[in-house]
Amino acid sequence: MSSPDSSPLWAPSAARVAQARITDYQQWLRAHRGKDFQDYPALWQWSVDHLEDFYESVWEYFDLRSSASYRRVLDRRAMPGAQWFEGARLNLAEQVFRFHLDEPDRPAIVSRSEIRPQQALSWGAMRAQVAAAAQGLRALGVGPGDRVVAYLPNLPETLVAFLAVASLGAIWSSCSPDMGTRSVLYRFRQIDPKVMLAVDGYRYGGKDFDRLQVVAGLRDALPTLGKVVLLPYLDPQARLDGALAWDDLLAQPADPMRFEQVPFDHPLWVVYSSGTTGLPKPIVHGHGGVLLKGLQDLALQMDIGPQDRFMWFTTTGWIMWNIQMMGLLTGATVCLYDGNPGYPDLNTLWDFADQAGMTFFGAGAAYFLACRKAGIEPGRRLRSGTLKTVGSTGSPLSDDGYRWLMQQFPDVLVAALSGGTDVAAAYVGPCPVLPVYAGEMQCRYLGTAVRAYDDAGRSLEDAVGELVVTEPMPCMPLYFWNDPDGSRYRDSYFSVFPGVWRHGDWIRITPRGGAIIYGRSDTTINRHGIRMGTAEIYRVLEAFPEVLDCMVVDLEYLGRESYMPLFVVLRDGQDLTEALAARMKTAIRDNLSARHVPDAILVAPAIPRTLSGKKMELPVKRLLLGEPLDKVINPDAMSNPDCLSWYLALGESRRQ
Repeated sequence: MSSPDSSPLWAPSAARVAQARITDYQQWLRAHRGKDFQDYPALWQWSVDHLEDFYESVWEYFDLRSSASYRRVLDRRAMPGAQWFEGARLNLAEQVFRFHLDEPDRPAIVSRSEIRPQQALSWGAMRAQVAAAAQGLRALGVGPGDRVVAYLPNLPETLVAFLAVASLGAIWSSCSPDMGTRSVLYRFRQIDPKVMLAVDGYRYGGKDFDRLQVVAGLRDALPTLGKVVLLPYLDPQARLDGALAWDDLLAQPADPMRFEQVPFDHPLWVVYSSGTTGLPKPIVHGHGGVLLKGLQDLALQMDIGPQDRFMWFTTTGWIMWNIQMMGLLTGATVCLYDGNPGYPDLNTLWDFADQAGMTFFGAGAAYFLACRKAGIEPGRRLRSGTLKTVGSTGSPLSDDGYRWLMQQFPDVLVAALSGGTDVAAAYVGPCPVLPVYAGEMQCRYLGTAVRAYDDAGRSLEDAVGELVVTEPMPCMPLYFWNDPDGSRYRDSYFSVFPGVWRHGDWIRITPRGGAIIYGRSDTTINRHGIRMGTAEIYRVLEAFPEVLDCMVVDLEYLGRESYMPLFVVLRDGQDLTEALAARMKTAIRDNLSARHVPDAILVAPAIPRTLSGKKMELPVKRLLLGEPLDKVINPDAMSNPDCLSWYLALGESRRQ
């Protein structure tokens, strides 16, 4: 299988290549290690063949500080259970505050929300607030290993709180306040938190959502909580009986700032799987792995540094919030937006990007699709001229999505990437010194031994297979909380290919070393022996201006023929005419396979999505096959649970 398009959409200029951080890293390797590589594929091959040398070079290149030296880089190349940098003691938050000590007024955070106008928090002010918050948490009895949970929006205070928690060696975990009570409790109850930081409410799409009663309910349902800290955001006068006000937490200044020195694999945070079909998996990552891999990914692959202004539109319930925080590890200014990106229209984020002078603008692929469908032209709107990179993730970015972004920003790198909550990192994604091809992520990340496997565990070349990682990564989970024998952890990643990490996506590695993601492997459609990832079908349908969103599932009823419906959400005022349906079917037949033409095209009110924006193909399939709703989908883990009644009614009608 060869790539359909051999012409790049974009190639870096000589100046961009010369200025790239990865170019500087290669020069450092040449000067300090005597290593010289003719191109990126050769550098990648060395990085996975010589893992220990590569990650030690990353440590030295970024001059990571530790109060105790490591004894060895890696104890053994085995998964799970690999031990990295044993003996080292460090703190992730300490890395953040190594920057801009001589420029305390330089912005560390630029933020805007539907409630607050654009404002900046300087490095000096952020440092003072983090130190004070740490002092306040210390007074509440928080110390190394204690869990502090946050029910907060994407605000500067949330980043301040996280850095304070990390500086103490305590363990952070967050949920977005648009998540319902049950969904939050399913997560926080598992880790027995000592303190909860919460917001009184938020504004989304011009509507106010009071959360005081939800916070009170969470407090009552979390018996280990010693204290709730309330941030008045929606209403500056908001109070909750028995709660400590945010300003009171920060009332005692602390100087000098203290950073608890912890082992490389000391827990930093607990993040969660989507929880759409069962209790969310509480995934634990460590200080050292996040720090080391975060610097590598953001500085070397995404080319972010101290002069950049970096945003990834996210909520605190998506792993991209954690990735956004990592911008601070490089000394960059991070830009935060809280609210509906489509309110009052889809130009809102682009206007923020322009006025904040962003150099890196990141969002989910669905956002860029919505912008293209709406006919907006951000390329005409941005006047600052600072934008260098546009990042995309969450779902595969279609060929047309690449082309639309390049039409808007001809001189900007389209940095599509794919990774996961499981590793708090990407496997494949951008490289500023490589060309960009439509529909294709530029490369496998350094030190990340990504392969495509067939069902028998054989490596594939230029063919679609399971995305696997064959060598350890320092950012792999330390463990799952409350999984003492590690059985749930092993079953999640190593049950299919023992000793090899299986992520659960379909991937193809192209002959030039790029990567194409074809969607989740557990929702693959196998029609008459031909297997296809759903993302391939979506790429075809996203080219239709009439279609705002879509989802396909294959329902294999016992005793009946397979039935594959295509659900579409159409633009306002658009009807599903026979002519439009015929065009869709023809496009799928001509571009993909006659066997993957849907049996029916149904207009749906919405496509069910998780809080992080992922299509819920497998849960909907199980629901339509007759499994009970409470066994299949947790509505509190959805961004649009109101649409479920439509799918329930459809399932009932199919079974009659």
